[in-house]
Amino acid sequence: MLALLLALPFALSLLVALARGSSRGGSAWLAALAPLLGLGVLALLTPAVLAGQVPLLSLPWIPQAGLAFTLRLDGLAWMFAGLVLLIGLLVVMYAHYYLSPQDSARRFYALLLLFMGAMLGVVLAGNLLLLVVFWELTSISSFLLIGFWSQREDAREGARMALAITGAGGLALLGGVLLLGRIVGSYELSAVLAAGDAIRASPLYPWALALVLAGVFTKSAQFPLHFWLPHAMAAPTPVSAYLHSATMVKAGVFLLARLYPALSGTDLFFYTVTTVGTLTLVGGAWLAIFQHDLKGLLAYSTISNLGLITLLFGLSTPLAVVAGVFHILNHATFKASLFMAAGIIDHETGTRDMRRLGNLRRYMPWTSALAIIAALAMAGIPLLNGFLSKEMFFAEALSLDGHRLMRAGITLAALLFGIFGVAYSLRFVYETFFGRGPRAIDRVPHEPPRWMKIPVEVLVVLCVAVGVLPGLTVAPVLHAGAAAILGPAMPAYSLAVWHGINTPLLMSLASVAGGVALYFGLRRLFDLHASVRRSLGRRVFRWNQEALYALAARFTEALANGGLQRSLLWLVLTALAAGAAPWLLGSPAALAWPAPQPLPALGWGLWLVLVACTLWTLRLYRQRLLAVIVLGGAGLMVSLAFVFLSAPDLALTQLLVEMVSLVLLLLALHYLPARSPPERAPARRARDAAVALLAGAGVAALAYQMMVRPHATISGELLARALPEAWGRNVVNVILVDFRGFDTFGEITVFAVAALIVHALLRRARLAPEKRMPGPPVKLPVPADLAQILFPLTLTVSVFLFLRGHNAPGGGFIAGLVLAVPLLVLYVIQGAASVESRFGFDYVRGIGIGLLIAAAGGLGALAFARPFLTSGHLDLTLPLVGPLSLASALVFDTGVYMVVFAGAMLALSMLGTVRPALVREAHAGRVDPARRSPMTGEDA
Repeated sequence: MLALLLALPFALSLLVALARGSSRGGSAWLAALAPLLGLGVLALLTPAVLAGQVPLLSLPWIPQAGLAFTLRLDGLAWMFAGLVLLIGLLVVMYAHYYLSPQDSARRFYALLLLFMGAMLGVVLAGNLLLLVVFWELTSISSFLLIGFWSQREDAREGARMALAITGAGGLALLGGVLLLGRIVGSYELSAVLAAGDAIRASPLYPWALALVLAGVFTKSAQFPLHFWLPHAMAAPTPVSAYLHSATMVKAGVFLLARLYPALSGTDLFFYTVTTVGTLTLVGGAWLAIFQHDLKGLLAYSTISNLGLITLLFGLSTPLAVVAGVFHILNHATFKASLFMAAGIIDHETGTRDMRRLGNLRRYMPWTSALAIIAALAMAGIPLLNGFLSKEMFFAEALSLDGHRLMRAGITLAALLFGIFGVAYSLRFVYETFFGRGPRAIDRVPHEPPRWMKIPVEVLVVLCVAVGVLPGLTVAPVLHAGAAAILGPAMPAYSLAVWHGINTPLLMSLASVAGGVALYFGLRRLFDLHASVRRSLGRRVFRWNQEALYALAARFTEALANGGLQRSLLWLVLTALAAGAAPWLLGSPAALAWPAPQPLPALGWGLWLVLVACTLWTLRLYRQRLLAVIVLGGAGLMVSLAFVFLSAPDLALTQLLVEMVSLVLLLLALHYLPARSPPERAPARRARDAAVALLAGAGVAALAYQMMVRPHATISGELLARALPEAWGRNVVNVILVDFRGFDTFGEITVFAVAALIVHALLRRARLAPEKRMPGPPVKLPVPADLAQILFPLTLTVSVFLFLRGHNAPGGGFIAGLVLAVPLLVLYVIQGAASVESRFGFDYVRGIGIGLLIAAAGGLGALAFARPFLTSGHLDLTLPLVGPLSLASALVFDTGVYMVVFAGAMLALSMLGTVRPALVREAHAGRVDPARRSPMTGEDA
């Protein structure tokens, strides 16, 4: 059930993304299924969690490295999962009415569900390495959501800023997790939480704490790394509501709560966390008062409230932890409702600027009432949920023992937080719903559609219900969340609304009076509307970004200034230096140089032809077509050499790569002069020859060493295990799709990315379909009829090689190349326009589908409690066919097949549709500036 709970958002995200024909309402309903079904699964697990049990799912992945796919649902994870799913459901409903017809609802909901799944992964992860994976996925998915309106510069800048800050924090968190694993000897969360004493006693503790807190502070927008959060307000309001209430920024305080038993209890933890929390608490609240944008004010108030939660955990007392968990719940409800109300105001008035708003209670009475109640909860007014957690905060600040100076500072900060909180809440209410206005807006404000207000109503009702009846509403949730952190140290506490007249109550009253006086005092002293606060953090970030771009430009100009030969020279020299480093820096192991075995006459013949082709290529390098043909002969000899050495899979792969490369070069020749430029200076030719000889000698030495190694290596183990464990007789294919399947998955991903990069670089230079080359780029004496029958024949061969690949030479990679070859030949013979009009493949979609199939083939093993990409086996007896043996690796190999075919075709077919005029202009250095890339400034 835990796996189902985690998989639902990801599965529905994929389904929404692929449902191209669905309406906007259909996409919304599909998206709503994920949180709805998730809440159902969570409800089934709730009795066990409230009874103190911890449902657990653990699937081994890489046990030797301590990595396991472990999910656990204790009280804290249950509480956060409920927040993520419930508020996610309300956000989906709200977004259906918020998004404009020009916005892609399908893309929005797919990204939102990806974000939801990533956050669920963070809270459910029972392995710290797995938590880091989902942690970074929240950064990537939030980047895509913040930049959803990519046509807006502020959205792009806010997305980049959020990704840079939180991504860097994620890398720091990874370092901290690795140190914790080193100290404890395990990355399992249960082991880490139980080893708190060992962690605090370790000399690595300060470094681990610093790195983990860097991840926490960047994600939860703590001072001085808070500046990214206000700029993330360029996202659509549903994203802002979700990001600020239940996801992203809450991931930081969740991790602080999750690792509290392991990291807290030292002066270093106390002073660091409380100091950062206090500065964030006061600074965010003060800056919120001066914001003119409704979402900007709410963003800085979020920063302040996150500082409050951080401060409470830093105090390290049991009641402070309870207060911190309580405020997480309260802040989620009133902040989500306030952001949705701000979105309604923007949706119905066309602005969020309080300088243009006012008096909206006359036009939008129901929305105004909801927003005012939520704002009062944010201010901590009695009988609303924010008041209760704020009272607990005041009580803890006053009762801090052993730190007299810190107690005074934190008490003052608590009072300032209360005063500033009332002041910015009052500004939100007064300047939006009272006074004069609205001013200079393009439409008459009115209430939104009925269903758009329901999410706000649900959240406001929760704010009131918790504030009036906390014992009947929030008490079980709060107890479950806090008990998961504190365990036996869980204190006794009261959620009564009235505790009598005491110091915390007097502080609350002083906060209300001080906040009202501060707001109206500021209005009288100077014009709040004329106050503009510029973000210092943004200026520093942009200066740093521009400096990095300038450094990268200078570095690129020095190393890769447009000359391919120069770039290759640096690459080869770097490889030579890396290979020679052991000999230059130390004493490497002695190399074995046994006497070579006599080479048969066939081997000598292959070697002589190979050398002849290589030398002849050098001789003919200025005559490009002849050089390409002779170079193909050299590749053919290498393929035959693999056959000679009993490596049929390598021979097939090499032969197909040679065929594809030949077609690529023939396509490229269409855009190049018939002859190469004049010869370079003799000194450069001598230098290039020396580098080539050194590199060739190094590779030859490595190859020779590999071939003369003893046979008693891991190869014997692979041969012994291939058939009984992976059900394959072709050990090469078994290695690729089973034993080292994860490597192969990474390789096809790199292959796909490379093809997409080629597509991105060349698509601006493509001709329109009706203007593409009607004829072949290179005239070849191949009959048209022969070209027509190439594809069905090679398709048959391709499928045959694919199906036999697990037991005989073949497989997905080889079969994909086989299928690509006839189409590439058709590109050369008939031209791109003819081929694409007849077949019409969508290669980009094919790459995506292939990667998904490969991932599905690996994830299927998890359903049987086996590691990712573990093979299964099925024996069938089919009518007419007879017995049939199938391995689940065939699914993964299908993904490899599709990615290789679609990637090769995408990259190479681009060359058949490039505008020749643009290529010639690029060679001459006369590219029109209008054709330059808007992202990099480089020629398209």
